[in-house]
Amino acid sequence: MASGFETEDDGDDRGLLSDRIRNALTDEIATGTLAAGAALDEQQLAGRFGASRTPVREALRQLAAGGLVELRARRGGVVARMTPERIMEMFETVAEIEAICVRLATYRMTPLERSHLIELHDLSEPIVETGDFDAYDSFNRQFHEAIYHATHNSFLAEQAIAVRNRLNAFRRTQLRQGERLRRSRDEHEAIMQAIAEGDGEMASRRMRAHMLNAATSLSRFIETNKPGGV
Repeated sequence: MASGFETEDDGDDRGLLSDRIRNALTDEIATGTLAAGAALDEQQLAGRFGASRTPVREALRQLAAGGLVELRARRGGVVARMTPERIMEMFETVAEIEAICVRLATYRMTPLERSHLIELHDLSEPIVETGDFDAYDSFNRQFHEAIYHATHNSFLAEQAIAVRNRLNAFRRTQLRQGERLRRSRDEHEAIMQAIAEGDGEMASRRMRAHMLNAATSLSRFIETNKPGGV
């Protein structure tokens, strides 16, 4: 499978390359192109992506942290077994956690935190216009983590980030479904409106719907792009 990767495998480029390798493998695992149990040999992946083994090893380490890959000593890794039912259960769990976070954040965030959230949201508009999935994924993480921290409950924020990290790969992949980038931003807009009105319960309901919509989008993306899919 041709990757189309261009590589300068030094310094900052190495980090960027490991991110690109991770993202490519994430999409392939999510759609089933790389099936559960498939071997991920470092040397073979290095050849495929035109890289040294260092960024490949880092990409596999990040995938392992998210539960997508099981690492084997000195042999690379294998794709972990993750059923669609398990993924949907994880989305359901994170939807409830994020709903709690935004409800508390609505009542507790400082004016400076609210201003920062508005600024982040505004900066996402040109990202959506250009259809830059990776840039939106980065923004999306910042947006949600700003809400976690605005709860002023450090334990809750830590738990939210830990659960989010388990779903990061799938949260990124679902953005590729149809007009999901635009819909995601529109859903953020609705959440922001509820926050501005000081309505934590409404913000909570909208956040829960936002996360469940992401789960539905992921399901559709997987169905459309799985091997043999239409």
